[in-house]
Amino acid sequence: MKLSPQETTFAYRCPHCGAVVFSLIGIFALSGDMLKLRCSCGKSETVMNYTQDKKIRLTVPCIACPKPHYFTLGQNSFFTRESGVFRLPCPYTGIDIAFIGKKEAVSEAVEKANDELLALMKESGMQDLSAMRGEEEEDDLLSENPLLDDVVFFTLKDLEADGAIHCNCHEENGEYTYRLHHGRVTIECEKCGAMATLPMSGINSADSFLSLDSLTLE
Repeated sequence: MKLSPQETTFAYRCPHCGAVVFSLIGIFALSGDMLKLRCSCGKSETVMNYTQDKKIRLTVPCIACPKPHYFTLGQNSFFTRESGVFRLPCPYTGIDIAFIGKKEAVSEAVEKANDELLALMKESGMQDLSAMRGEEEEDDLLSENPLLDDVVFFTLKDLEADGAIHCNCHEENGEYTYRLHHGRVTIECEKCGAMATLPMSGINSADSFLSLDSLTLE
């Protein structure tokens, strides 16, 4: 008898372009340390880590919050679902941000969530998802003063070389990127999603940033 591998459909909504990212996930695909599901726009991704105790840790972007949310599920919750859908909601707004289950059931749940989201945005007078998160869409690595880019890049590389950037990766090495925009800089670990935002509006901020001897991302 041929055994069918365990698999499930996972879907999340990109908070930047609004597209729903669907992916069929097999248990063998999660046998490695990490699996990333990235939106075609390149601005968001869901990260899945398979832990040593055979649980699945997910880092899911949120359409209502500037930071992603973290969930830990057992294999039974993730794969064993004959009918219905397992929903992952934003803990602050209750809005469903990800769906797990059979393909047809997930598609139906996403369509229903689309209608609810559109109704919510219309009722609140919001024009796009960035307004829901209370921020404006911004270009990565863009500032009004290119000198500040150099300050940020130099400081981050120096801190990283000294092992002075701390995030949820613990003893593993994180992968750090930054965005400089509207008087502040956001530093983020692409592996665990931990983040920090610091003011960066002029020379005084640049001097303070250069004097950092450590940086903790949460």
